[in-house]
Amino acid sequence: MLRTPRSISFCLTWFVYRQRALRQLRTKPVNRYTHKNNDSDDKKIRHLNESQEDKVFFHKSKGQHILTNQRVLDTIVRKSNIKPADSVLEIGPGTGNLTLKLLEVAKKVFAIEIDKRMVDILNKRVAERGFQDRLTVICKDALKTEFPQFDIVVANIPYGISSPLVAKLVYGANPFRSATLLLQKEFARRLLASPGDSEFNRLAVNVKLVADVEFVMDVSKRDFLPCPKVDSSVVIIRPKAEIPAVNLDEWWAFTRTCFTKKNKTLGATFKQKKKVIELLRLSKEMVPNSENVVNVDSCDSGEDDDDDDDDNNDDETAIEKFCSPSCLEKETSLYKEKIMRVLKSGAFEDKRPSKLSNEELLHLLSLFNQAGIYFHDQSERKNADNVAFAAAYSL
Repeated sequence: MLRTPRSISFCLTWFVYRQRALRQLRTKPVNRYTHKNNDSDDKKIRHLNESQEDKVFFHKSKGQHILTNQRVLDTIVRKSNIKPADSVLEIGPGTGNLTLKLLEVAKKVFAIEIDKRMVDILNKRVAERGFQDRLTVICKDALKTEFPQFDIVVANIPYGISSPLVAKLVYGANPFRSATLLLQKEFARRLLASPGDSEFNRLAVNVKLVADVEFVMDVSKRDFLPCPKVDSSVVIIRPKAEIPAVNLDEWWAFTRTCFTKKNKTLGATFKQKKKVIELLRLSKEMVPNSENVVNVDSCDSGEDDDDDDDDNNDDETAIEKFCSPSCLEKETSLYKEKIMRVLKSGAFEDKRPSKLSNEELLHLLSLFNQAGIYFHDQSERKNADNVAFAAAYSL
């Protein structure tokens, strides 16, 4: 049966009406995914921070990257396990996004900030919240100023001072319960590395001598203003209740020697002529009148690697004031033999520093010291206030 023109017209009208209705439904806003609201909240907070900071210019070269993600800030504070009676040390508070959250849960916050512009913004924001009686701002260089007494550290550390600042904390005179730090991801991995990991080096060795390090979370670079080039990680450092009885100056000098070439065998490292002469000179300076201080050797020139350079001449000149050039070769040869005997006695000659635990390194250092071989002048005594500063250059 053929359709009449009227029925065809009716069908076309119905079809057009239906298409328009469907198009209108598709254009209506639908809150189907809750995370869109969260993203919107983050954007609002970011814009709010920008207005409160009066469009301050951030110096990327100084590590001024302000964390703006409120969920990450809340997680950092929660994981820090701050008690109501705690005093918190914050280093590099910037405009105070983290500071305000710390003030909500801590009794006192000491904020060390070197940039006067940031201090002004921080004080203004804290006063608006009525927390000014809980905050003490120290406008100084964190590496050069003496820290006040504190219970916990919570901070977004400027990337450029991460190593010396961690050293100042873990080797400093101020005891503390924990340090929750937001660090460059690569630096955090070095702190967390274990023997055998590609990132394992002197930093992990020296920090883990006195503290335990726990991974908390990764943080995207997009959560910062301005956006840095790399992602970050949050770690918690907890000082150990008991640390090995070792001379720290000696330990730092020893690990510096071992990890100069961390993947080279210890036998190859200590056969270098430059290293042997350096240790020989140190033994002469420590006991200049002893005839038996020299028991180690200087390596043959054919065994020297790329680390040997013209500095050897300076070492040899320094030794010549203790012995004539004619006896220098014999002295270094004997001293080399002594070093090799120590390495062989502990089966360390063919081992690599990158695969040794702290316990193994401590044992090797003990063997060297028992044989009269030292890596730091034992007659020197650093002022206790300078120990952490010295440690910074040993990480």
